[in-house]
Amino acid sequence: MATTTDTNNYKFNHSMLRVKDPKESLKFYEFLGMSLVKHLQFPESKFDLYFLGYNSPQALSHGNSTFDRQGVIELTHNYGTESDPNFKVNNGNAEPHRGFGHVCISVDHIQAACKRIEDAGYKFQKKLTDGRMKNIAFALDPDGYWVEIISQKKGSKGAEDPEEQGVETDPKTYRMNHTMIRVKDAEKSLKWYQEVLGMKLFRTVEQPAAKFNLYFLGYPGDQGIPEDGFSADYEGLLELTWNYGTEKDENFKYHDGNSEPQGFGHICVSVDNLDAACARFETQNVNWKKRLTDGRMKNVAFLLDPDGYWVEIVQNERFTGKENF
Repeated sequence: MATTTDTNNYKFNHSMLRVKDPKESLKFYEFLGMSLVKHLQFPESKFDLYFLGYNSPQALSHGNSTFDRQGVIELTHNYGTESDPNFKVNNGNAEPHRGFGHVCISVDHIQAACKRIEDAGYKFQKKLTDGRMKNIAFALDPDGYWVEIISQKKGSKGAEDPEEQGVETDPKTYRMNHTMIRVKDAEKSLKWYQEVLGMKLFRTVEQPAAKFNLYFLGYPGDQGIPEDGFSADYEGLLELTWNYGTEKDENFKYHDGNSEPQGFGHICVSVDNLDAACARFETQNVNWKKRLTDGRMKNVAFLLDPDGYWVEIVQNERFTGKENF
């Protein structure tokens, strides 16, 4: 195992969401083609963790260990919430608790994929045919988290694409493409994710008329950075949404998902050498939520990004040859 750390080996491993009823949530994400790759139970602390990822032979992380993957969704279930009629998660999209925005699945045939989701009885925040943007949809998971649906086909016109009509969709080909969080100061966040975590900027979408920009970051890995910016065939990207002017308001703050009301919990990066990575973070004067040496769990650390979102740091098992848990 390496005694140094190289950010080229890092992976945007997972995004964590708290859920009310794991049976319903597992059913939904498995319907979208994901597989349960690890289930961790902590009965003494009264919570379970479910790690879901795409694992068919076509999947980019097929056969990899849990923390040697990108595009994983971690569902956290605190015992008893499923039978509490008053329990409801914060989906991150309602004022005054906005912060986390959505996860995104890229699909082979977007019309057929959206029809399949609707036919199964799931609701939409935005159907493919709604509004001006006919090439994206937002489904709602059982807790009301937004799940964006985009096409893997370059230039797809979505609802208005004749080539999308009359074809079937295969969930085994889907990808967990990205996770979106809103940031107060784009310049600070871009610098932090690139310099501290070693991510690369894949694509920028500027919408001056609507007064917001989108920035897509990730770890290039074997695929490299897309030359034309098209990234729907990737997994495990991070989308930063910046609404113009928030950086100038000293009182403005996004909700981190971990203060009440809770919902989204964290994103997670897996690294080649956990001790060396954390030592490197120390030299960059990062803000820690939890150092490796804090608390009982000595194999995870948590950084705080410029907006106070939690970023978990874990060991990529490929470099140690043993399971983390």
